[in-house]
Amino acid sequence: MGIQDVIEGKKQWRAHLARVKALPPDYRIVYKEMQRYLFKVGPVDLLDGSLLPGIVDFFEEGVAAGKGVLELIGEDVAAFCDDLVKDSRTYADIYQESIRSGPGTAGK
Repeated sequence: MGIQDVIEGKKQWRAHLARVKALPPDYRIVYKEMQRYLFKVGPVDLLDGSLLPGIVDFFEEGVAAGKGVLELIGEDVAAFCDDLVKDSRTYADIYQESIRSGPGTAGK
């Protein structure tokens, strides 16, 4: 990864955050909770993928349709997030695999 890649990544992240900041307050609150949750248990490729920008797209469409954020995702934010990443490899999966392999069996 070169310096240009780092600079471009920062530009993209800042543009993403600007889109989040433009959302109504209730959407921003839920987005931040989803982001926090996904950073803890979410997919390994979270930052390289399109999940977070896709959520913002979905939220922008909800705002345009005049819907409240909970109308879109339901009352259980964690369940919504779990459904989004159900087919993705997560850090929790990696942790479970390391526990199952037991001590001294890593890499075998």
